[in-house]
Amino acid sequence: MRLCFLVEEHYRHDGMPNEVIRQLTAWGHQVDVVRPGGSLLRMGEVVASGTHDAWVLKTVSGGPGLTLLEAAAAAGMTTVNDARSIRGVRDKALAAAIGRTGGLPMPPTYAVARPELLREIPGAEYPLVVKPADGSSGRAVHLVSAPGELEALLPELAGEHMLIAQPYVANSGTDIKVYAVGGELFATERCSPLHPDPAVRERRVPLSAEVAAIAAQVGAVYGLDLYGVDVLLGPDGPVVVDVNDFPSFRQVPDAAARVGRAVLGLARAGGQAAAAASAAAACPVPARALPLSIPAQASARAGEAAL
Repeated sequence: MRLCFLVEEHYRHDGMPNEVIRQLTAWGHQVDVVRPGGSLLRMGEVVASGTHDAWVLKTVSGGPGLTLLEAAAAAGMTTVNDARSIRGVRDKALAAAIGRTGGLPMPPTYAVARPELLREIPGAEYPLVVKPADGSSGRAVHLVSAPGELEALLPELAGEHMLIAQPYVANSGTDIKVYAVGGELFATERCSPLHPDPAVRERRVPLSAEVAAIAAQVGAVYGLDLYGVDVLLGPDGPVVVDVNDFPSFRQVPDAAARVGRAVLGLARAGGQAAAAASAAAACPVPARALPLSIPAQASARAGEAAL
């Protein structure tokens, strides 16, 4: 197969997706790498040839890569993930609206185009978590305990565009990160960006039935096939606080091979695995402790035929 990976400068030397690219190449597939942030792009020429079986995006939020992926999708090409689904999670304000409408356990979300408008949020909602709507990797995430702290923070927020604010969910200081790849779910525990602790190292943990069901529902609600979900275990149960397309897949066993097989399977299926995943997610998950990884009903293993 011939694949096109869109990789911006931020991930030029990153293990993900470079290890996946090396794995696919070792299997005999042709992988072309386009760096949208460092190239002059002739948009019509880039996507007009239609010679790639699928396009894969690994770029920063707000970068030009998503625009190029959307151009490929508009020309009828297969994209991993679906370009419209990626837009739905990269804009955190939009993601909150889609998630709440889809029944996901997410905190109430306020969105503002100017930071001074955050003053209108009722005091009863504090403490607040404030972050850019296009943020990623924990960038510019702030815990604001009271309206007085907000005033001191406004100058720092002035350089951002859209911002979101959510009531803080009390937690232990660690997040559960669930990775979805090839129809399986893998859970890790890591330090929350709001409670940095160098002693807390990311590690794999068992995945409960409740969190697994929520993670599967995320894929169905947003139409994603390869994704990550950040979950806090709050006093009222698990809460989804972030969703990422094509995350790092850290701590996932044989991550490069698993992601590579998933990409091949989606390319062969024309990127339609999300529809099958949606049907599988509609089935209730048994209320029992689950192991580290959970094969979904619609496990995508078509890529193994390439080995």
